[in-house]
Amino acid sequence: MLKLYRFLKPYSVLVAGVLTFVFLQTLGDLYLPTLMSDIINDGVMQGDTGKILQIGGLMLLITGGGAVCAIIASFLSSKAAVRLGTVLRSNMFKRVESFSLHEFDKIGTATLITRTTNDITQIQMVTVMIMRMMIAAPMMAIGGIIMALQKDRQLTLVLAVAIPVLGCVIALIASRMIPLFKLVQVKIDKINLVLREKLTGIRVIRAFNTVEREAGRFDAANADLTNNYIKVNRIMAFMMPSIMLVMSLTSLSILWFGGIRVSRNSMDLGALFAFTQYAMQIMFSMLMLAMMFIMVPRAQAAALRINEVLDTVPEITDAETTKDVFDGRGFIEFKDVVFSYHGAEEPALRDISFSARPGEVTAIIGSTGSGKSTLINLIPRFYDVDSGSVLIDGVDVREISQEALRAKIGFVPQKAVLFSGSISANIKFGNDDATGEEIMHAVEVAQAAGFISEMDGGYEHEIAQGGANISGGQKQRLSIARALVRRPEVYIFDDSFSALDFKTDARLRGALRKEIADATVIIVAQRVGTVMDADRIIVLDEGRIAGMGTHRELLYNCEVYREIVSSQLSEEEYI
Repeated sequence: MLKLYRFLKPYSVLVAGVLTFVFLQTLGDLYLPTLMSDIINDGVMQGDTGKILQIGGLMLLITGGGAVCAIIASFLSSKAAVRLGTVLRSNMFKRVESFSLHEFDKIGTATLITRTTNDITQIQMVTVMIMRMMIAAPMMAIGGIIMALQKDRQLTLVLAVAIPVLGCVIALIASRMIPLFKLVQVKIDKINLVLREKLTGIRVIRAFNTVEREAGRFDAANADLTNNYIKVNRIMAFMMPSIMLVMSLTSLSILWFGGIRVSRNSMDLGALFAFTQYAMQIMFSMLMLAMMFIMVPRAQAAALRINEVLDTVPEITDAETTKDVFDGRGFIEFKDVVFSYHGAEEPALRDISFSARPGEVTAIIGSTGSGKSTLINLIPRFYDVDSGSVLIDGVDVREISQEALRAKIGFVPQKAVLFSGSISANIKFGNDDATGEEIMHAVEVAQAAGFISEMDGGYEHEIAQGGANISGGQKQRLSIARALVRRPEVYIFDDSFSALDFKTDARLRGALRKEIADATVIIVAQRVGTVMDADRIIVLDEGRIAGMGTHRELLYNCEVYREIVSSQLSEEEYI
């Protein structure tokens, strides 16, 4: 957890302020019992009202100062903790943004959300407690022991017995609670995972009438977390009475043995009162430390999970020396590319070699699982190849900075993703500087103008998260418009016409040909009708290129392509 607190270094003045005010408050608390002893000895016992008022006024002044110091220390510690949380969330988000798809798959989306929210909140809470309690408690305990020794050394033997007993009780309770606290974060991950699956898959759940089964899954995860918390709270419920029993017995012992010493004139009444107060301060400081030792392990578990994300080195990184100046404009070439997913026994792609030129449409077709989407994910460098190379304008994509590389590409993913906000804002996601005319033109080319004009607010119509309030075809057309408004050198359409009817598909492809005539276009599709007019068709089969050429060429020399065509079109349609 100490690794995380390095982020507090820029706020060292703030932390120093907290320490200063905590120190001043502790000094005041330690001095108050001595003043009360003086009131009893010099005021009450001697009947000196003036002395009582004088010392009482000083006590009020110190108490008021202590209250002010406590408020300022609480404010500054809360401010430091919130800033630490802000920095951690920002660093977590930046680190996650740099992850490749493999890191996302390995860590998991649900746990990333938990680590960025719940885990950092745990760190914030413990940071406040450390600054306010863990610093004050040792000072209070050590100071209380010194002051108690000054009042009466023999009576301090009671504390020599009470403190170890209290320590044993705390250690016993902590040993039972710490393992349970470490399980809490893992169980919260499980609830987030089940809840996220339930919310994102609600249509499938209802379609297959599995609402009760999914409710059972959530109830099981919820009950698991609840039972864990119940065990923790049962131990917590046992802790307070146990500690209070030790503290009460300590007070009783001090009063018993102190009363004997007062009766023998070995100790005055004011000293006994002050000693009792110091003993309580020592006990409460031990209680504060106990609470910290119980809470810190949970924060430690959260810190380990946060550090796991921050320490993860992304597989996809920019080269030390990048080449971001290009002679061409979107020329793509694959040279003997081999790629495997992590943990896979066989490569997903083997010996892939082809080129795609500006002004041409290159289509990729093949059966499900043949490697079509995997192939195009190598172009924007979502994954790195195992061997071979992917070149853009003669430069290996691994030698280009990711920002410069992706600035050349307009990508329309297989699953159309829209963000909450207006239609206009979603389209401008592709180009922040796009004008209203450019947005309208991109929408018209994408064949989306018709349904946008029918919506309330038109271009300012609010899209729900993930585009849940529009159809699949509408999402695809808006995704295409988002890529068009970018005006990139390379367009990649990953099965982006699958939700469109044949008429809309034909109109869209016709409009696209005029719009992207000078760019390199790569289309992945399942429909033969979508790729028939392409300048080059690449047929993938089990990760290999089974054929390459135009539609007519492949009909005569590629068996795999003929099978795909014959399964979709009649003989009159494809000849």
